[in-house]
Amino acid sequence: MKTGFPQILRVIAAIAMIASVPALAGDLSVPRNVLLDDGWKFIKGDVGAGSESGFDDSAWQAVTIPHTWNNMDGEDGGNNYYRGPGWYRRHLQLRDGDEGKSIFLKFDGAAIVTDVFVNGKKAGTHKGAFGAFCFDITPLIQGGGDNVIAVRVTNAKDPDVAPLSGDFTIFGGIYRDVHLLRLNKLSISPLDYASPGVYLKQHDVGEDAASVDIATVLRNDGGEPKVATLRYAILDAHGRTVLTATSAERVAASGTATAERDVTIARPHLWAGRRDPYLYRVRVEVLDGKNVVDSVEQPLGLRSAKVDPDRGLFLNGRHYALHGVDRHQDRKDKGWAIGPAEHLEDFNLIMEMGCTGVRLAHYQHTEYFYELCDKGGLVVWAELPLVNDLGGAAFNENARQQLNELVKQNYNHPSIIFWSLSNELHNKKKWSQEPVDWSLIKDLNTYVHALDPSRITTLAACIKDTEPINGATDVVAFNRYPGWYTGKPEDWPGTLDKLRQDLPGRAIGISEYGAGANAAQHEENPQQPKAGGNWHPEEWQSHVHEIAWKAMEERPWLWCTFLWNMFDFASDGRKEGNTPGINDKGMVTYDRKIRKDAFYWYKANWSSDPFVHINSGRFTPRPTGPATVRVYSNLGTVELSVNGRSEGSKLSKDHIFEWNGVMLTSGANTVTATAWTPRKEVNDTCVWEGSADAPEKLGEPAVEAASLSGS
Repeated sequence: MKTGFPQILRVIAAIAMIASVPALAGDLSVPRNVLLDDGWKFIKGDVGAGSESGFDDSAWQAVTIPHTWNNMDGEDGGNNYYRGPGWYRRHLQLRDGDEGKSIFLKFDGAAIVTDVFVNGKKAGTHKGAFGAFCFDITPLIQGGGDNVIAVRVTNAKDPDVAPLSGDFTIFGGIYRDVHLLRLNKLSISPLDYASPGVYLKQHDVGEDAASVDIATVLRNDGGEPKVATLRYAILDAHGRTVLTATSAERVAASGTATAERDVTIARPHLWAGRRDPYLYRVRVEVLDGKNVVDSVEQPLGLRSAKVDPDRGLFLNGRHYALHGVDRHQDRKDKGWAIGPAEHLEDFNLIMEMGCTGVRLAHYQHTEYFYELCDKGGLVVWAELPLVNDLGGAAFNENARQQLNELVKQNYNHPSIIFWSLSNELHNKKKWSQEPVDWSLIKDLNTYVHALDPSRITTLAACIKDTEPINGATDVVAFNRYPGWYTGKPEDWPGTLDKLRQDLPGRAIGISEYGAGANAAQHEENPQQPKAGGNWHPEEWQSHVHEIAWKAMEERPWLWCTFLWNMFDFASDGRKEGNTPGINDKGMVTYDRKIRKDAFYWYKANWSSDPFVHINSGRFTPRPTGPATVRVYSNLGTVELSVNGRSEGSKLSKDHIFEWNGVMLTSGANTVTATAWTPRKEVNDTCVWEGSADAPEKLGEPAVEAASLSGS
């Protein structure tokens, strides 16, 4: 499947349209959700009296949420970034109309363990770096006066909280938005693992009809029982009502209840990934008598999915070629503390490359990114942060908690087709082949199917093919690195065929593969470098990906192929590629400013937007004399010229165009590649400075680093 860039513009327009829809309906006069991202004070370190209302925080730093204290030391190498506590404080006065409301604090993400205090009293503790959490602070606030919110966050390692380890920096702080929720006494509950409280359980989805069981978790904070009337509306992509329904549910005083209403949509417009990411919206209103007291809207994308061991993923009964990237959420000099603009830029780059899916590794990502995938049609692999190591009983309970958060908070996103339970789990003796107790994964697989029977479970495996964990989920995928950590690029066909031979009848995918590349290091005919060394020429990364993708493309039984990684990311313990603290396997640099050559290799294979790209464009100066020029394009014929002189045209069926013996002279050599469509000319140009004294390698460091393993 090839995809086009114009769809990105439609996605942005759709986002703007959805953003303009009021969050509440009916006669509600007080906003349900207010951001509390400004007005915070911060100090790194522990403060014994930091929770007290009268504590003097005047000397603390003024910060805005999202915030992290590791944005610089978490990316500079040395594996010595600060892992400990930090404190945040903020004053809050309730607004007119808050009298009689129930007041909640919701945090979209804070790493790793968070203690929240209001007016010196503890509101709650949350353990986990990636899921949202919500506390009822109604009993703790002063309605007419000043209220002090104090938050202690620590990213210190905790043996009871996943992940216990991982090849990425754990950025401490309140790194996602904070919300004040102001609800009527009768409302949809925000306390079911901080979910929206509305679950759209679709079943029997087909071209003729689709059924949806709408489950709504209600709360009644009043002293008397209530009969809540629920009013449902399903809106199409243009905002037109296509279906309405009602139900009623009794909610006990100071109690909760779940209302369920099954509806059927005739001749539904199905969500079909990037082919057609059609979205409905479901509005659920809660009435107390004749008054609308709460309202929530959620996306609805009607689709069915299954994986065939021989033919891969099928979406709505039609084969869907699932190829894409893995993504970490951090950004240069910002860490995890990023906002919508950065997430949208990442999303657009993934779409531009032509991906049909994305593996959001190795943890729950911000809800906004799932929303982008809903609207853009990217199939999502969503992952639980069980990485490398397992723990004891308390750790297992925390894993189940984080699984509840991942599933319940993102239940309604149609883009999520796969729940992944782990990444690269191994036994205590790292990467050994000794038997391991995989009962936690088996238990979690059973549990997640009870939470959500509609989706497919998977995991990313790294140990031997036949280890029992590889059969614990519905389907499985493998992290494999021929040409980087193991073997040679030419081993790819044999590596894939061995997986199929070892696991007959099993649905198999590839969840990671790739090679490092420093965009400032170049070599015309590179030899295989050390994976953990300081020499990571960009040309070797391209070579590995060319061979890997050709092998995968020829094997349609692979249900997914996700390359590692879309973006360079922080791993403070790494020292390689002449960029300490950075894993440089990205298709795009950590600052998102450079698309590496391999980016264009996949764009040539996956995207229909016409382009040409000259490889090694940053390889300058370079020696004079004969050189090889390589070009990627998704067009059939490309012409090359140097200083206005044509080097001839080349045809290619594999998107690689190569000219040998191109003479580079002293001084500037202007190199242009040109191709034509019936409607327009496309080209790419670079300037190579030729010099007889130029080295054969550009950017080669003087000293090699020690070898490093991992992904």
